[in-house]
Amino acid sequence: MNTNPRRYHITTFGCQMNKADSERMAGILDNMGLISSDDPNEANIILYNTCTIRDNAEQKVYSYLGRQAKRKHKEPDLTLIVAGCVAQQEGEALLRRVPELDLVMGPQHANRLQDLLEQVFNGNQVVATEPIHIVEDITKPRRDSKITAWVNIIYGCNEHCTYCVVPGVRGREQSRYPEAVRAEMEELGRQGYPEITLLGQNIDAYGRDLPGVTAEGRKKHTFTDLLYYVHDVPGVERIRFATSHPRYFTERLIRACAELPKVCEHFHIPFQSGDNKLLKAMARGYTHEKYRGIIDNIRELMPDASISADAIVGFPGETEAQFENTLKLVDDIGFDLLNTAAYSPRPGTPAALWENQVSEEVKADRLQRLNHLVGVKAGERSQRYMGRTEEILVEDINPKNANQVMGRTRGNRLTFFEGDINELKGKLVKVKITEVRPFSLTGEVTSVINYQLSVIS
Repeated sequence: MNTNPRRYHITTFGCQMNKADSERMAGILDNMGLISSDDPNEANIILYNTCTIRDNAEQKVYSYLGRQAKRKHKEPDLTLIVAGCVAQQEGEALLRRVPELDLVMGPQHANRLQDLLEQVFNGNQVVATEPIHIVEDITKPRRDSKITAWVNIIYGCNEHCTYCVVPGVRGREQSRYPEAVRAEMEELGRQGYPEITLLGQNIDAYGRDLPGVTAEGRKKHTFTDLLYYVHDVPGVERIRFATSHPRYFTERLIRACAELPKVCEHFHIPFQSGDNKLLKAMARGYTHEKYRGIIDNIRELMPDASISADAIVGFPGETEAQFENTLKLVDDIGFDLLNTAAYSPRPGTPAALWENQVSEEVKADRLQRLNHLVGVKAGERSQRYMGRTEEILVEDINPKNANQVMGRTRGNRLTFFEGDINELKGKLVKVKITEVRPFSLTGEVTSVINYQLSVIS
């Protein structure tokens, strides 16, 4: 009988929400006495936390899974798990496609991993994709970083964008109570995490499912209220958040970000298209004029704030003129960073069934043209950093230059400079910028900032 502890390996695909889910599931496995392995071939529990936003990510999952399924024929003790959005979308169909699978579990079931695994160890093949109420998270994530940490504040999404599978695979919106969010942040502060990113698929929807209204008749719990409630958590020096939705973005939120010193000057607000007819077809709920108004508001109240976004090219029916409206919006606004993607039809979404699909050749051409403009505009935005002194939180060593460390400005621009990672990791330093590039900076340390950090020994 093999008495060695089981070893597990997690591969994560997709968004920040998936990364946060993987950390929570790793914490559960650690608590069960399992040991993490960087090499999947040395692990006897393999977990793929999957993404179905685009087809290429989904196909990569099947490629990885196929290799491990073959391995299972030689090693029957191998446990194979598919978690996340592909699991939710495919459900039992995954077992028909890959009968070697032991557990298929949707993202709403991440907190139940121990219970589900125990069913597997008792000889069952398990599918957990039914909608459930996400109980308050009492898991202890195994954080991949010692510097920055994710904190989920709302799960799921109630929007009905015609291209997106997220509402179908992550379920209805479920907000965590402010007290639970603050308690998790306080624990992270005690553990020495100087930066926290608050996460939600649609973070501006936070609290609309929670009870209560104020004396003025406003919802008692909004994302802006949450920021005021958690901004002073001891030990936490920086607070970020993602992802915002233009339909619900408010001037009150901008004013809170301007007023609260720990909240970083960075907004991630996807626009998806610069054309109103396409935005209507996408069911996004706003116009490009409203989006531009949001950016104008930010730049009036927080002139130096960084703005990043997401955009899709080749959505069904997109004409050349409509694509040029997207180019014009990007040219006019000048984003610090833009995540771009060619439209990918996803199962179960309305747009996947439309007959006016754009050819792959046209999508590829438009994506290349958009990416070129993004690089040009990001390069222009970077110029404002030249010669300035920026506050950088040191995260790690530069993988391409062992003499350099790297971190991010408050505006989320990656910055490199010479230094000893053993001395500087986790510290806030002042860096004078000497070189600018479209998506990163180089500089020289001028001073290390002393801030009170309580670390649990």
